[in-house]
Amino acid sequence: MLNAEKRRTILLLIPIVLVLVGYVLYPSIETLIESFKKNGAFSLQNYTDFFGTKAASNLEALWNSVYISLLSVFFSALIGVPLAYIFNRYDFPGRQFFSNIAIMPIVLPSLVGVMAFMFLYGEAGLVPNAIKDLFHLSEVPFSIGGISGILLVHAYTMYPYFYMTTSSALNNIDPSLEEAAYNLGSSRFGVFWKVTFPLLTPGLVAASLLVFMVSMASFSAPFLLAGGFRVLSLQIYFSKTNGDLDMAATQSVILSVVSIAFLLFMRWFQNRKDYRMASKGIGAHRSEVSNPILKWAMVTIGILAMVVLLLPHVTLLVLSLVPEGAWTWQTYPQAFSLENFRLLFEDPNIWDPVRNSLIMAAIACAGVFVFGIITSYALVKRSFVGKNLLDILVMIPWALPATVVGMNLILAFNEPSAFSFGKVLVGTFWILPLAYFVRFIPLVVRSTNAVLEQMDDSIEEAAQNLGAKWFYTFRRVVLPFIMPGVLSGSLLAFVQAVGEFPTSVLLYTLGNRPISIEIMNQLRMFNLGQAAAYGMIQVGLIAIVLFVSYKFFGVKSENTL
Repeated sequence: MLNAEKRRTILLLIPIVLVLVGYVLYPSIETLIESFKKNGAFSLQNYTDFFGTKAASNLEALWNSVYISLLSVFFSALIGVPLAYIFNRYDFPGRQFFSNIAIMPIVLPSLVGVMAFMFLYGEAGLVPNAIKDLFHLSEVPFSIGGISGILLVHAYTMYPYFYMTTSSALNNIDPSLEEAAYNLGSSRFGVFWKVTFPLLTPGLVAASLLVFMVSMASFSAPFLLAGGFRVLSLQIYFSKTNGDLDMAATQSVILSVVSIAFLLFMRWFQNRKDYRMASKGIGAHRSEVSNPILKWAMVTIGILAMVVLLLPHVTLLVLSLVPEGAWTWQTYPQAFSLENFRLLFEDPNIWDPVRNSLIMAAIACAGVFVFGIITSYALVKRSFVGKNLLDILVMIPWALPATVVGMNLILAFNEPSAFSFGKVLVGTFWILPLAYFVRFIPLVVRSTNAVLEQMDDSIEEAAQNLGAKWFYTFRRVVLPFIMPGVLSGSLLAFVQAVGEFPTSVLLYTLGNRPISIEIMNQLRMFNLGQAAAYGMIQVGLIAIVLFVSYKFFGVKSENTL
């Protein structure tokens, strides 16, 4: 006979397991099975084609994806780690302001960020043409594109991951450890290399993982900037649009294997040593920069960096004020007005993508809100067989590139199944909210786990000892305690869903096209102002969510990653 606790655990696990099996595991298995099919029969032909001499483009795309991701990790670390060290270890005029500006790239959704870079540094961009006119050159001195353009966008948009994780790690280091090393005669570099850097390793590994995974999954930058340069995420899209679902499945499996292999390697690397500190410190103090030349040099560099960092945001804002037809063959925009924003709220056809995105993101957000609470509570506060397996299933959507998640859903729900209630979901409104829900499950579960792990079990036990039923205790004690983590994760999932592009481009229909797809449509029609106006809506939503998360829930940016 099961006792009450075990019955409650089983009742909690039933919906969790059904959701994870039906919408995470089953689609992944369907993709794996599809990769071993050719013309409906079991075959290894797809893998032979992928790795064979006839398919050099696939191997080239795989190699390009891996080495672009590795270079993205390198360049992001090269920018983010030194910035974090300077802003957290030295005090100089404007330091706090510059450190806040340093995370501004995080508010640019991937597609919007790439679009801003094209407007700024592309062949018809404002900066190359301004330099050309200023120095009376016959042609623009530079323009981004190909691998250099992809790496530039990746470094700009991804270095905040290193900056924020390194900043958090530096603030948690006990200063007495470094002081002891100095007292024993170690040099400044020796202290950094032997004491500080090893303690930063967990944060650096986490940031490297995040950047590698995001880069492997990157779709917007290659889609708009690659030219003839191939990456695997694009190959999946091309195979799907050409109707070759067997090869798209194979490419998805290969991309997933590489991403998960890097995840396992970095976890192994991190677990080789123990990075815990035996003492608790007060956090590292910042040294005042006393040399006036060095102090004002740092201020000058900070100002220049601020200009460079804010240029994409300012460019997006300026271009959103350019009415349709005011910038065609001209080098620079010729007129400015609020026409694009007025049309957004007056023309139903222009407002539809915004409405679609908000509705679909809200549905996905409500789903991950409820699912995240139940799953986190089960993982943190309950003991049961298979907990580690359940935890792995929860994190699979985070480990898989967005393009792969999209393909998984296409292959799983392009025919009726028990998990789609006997309906074909592909081509319907509901496939995109489902995709957003699956993609962002880990965001809410992670942020909720972090809060739940800080909750002492005795608090819940005390309420039950005073006669409170389990559900009453959960509603009045547990929920209020974890709500900041749940809401911050859910809000982040909401804005990510509003800006989601890779899964949207694979799954959208004309009736549910979201903002990101409409931005692409406007760019194809050379209506740059309207595309920028859509982009500003996304940027504004992200900025509001980050502000609300920090102001009302006390959740800093690095805790939402």
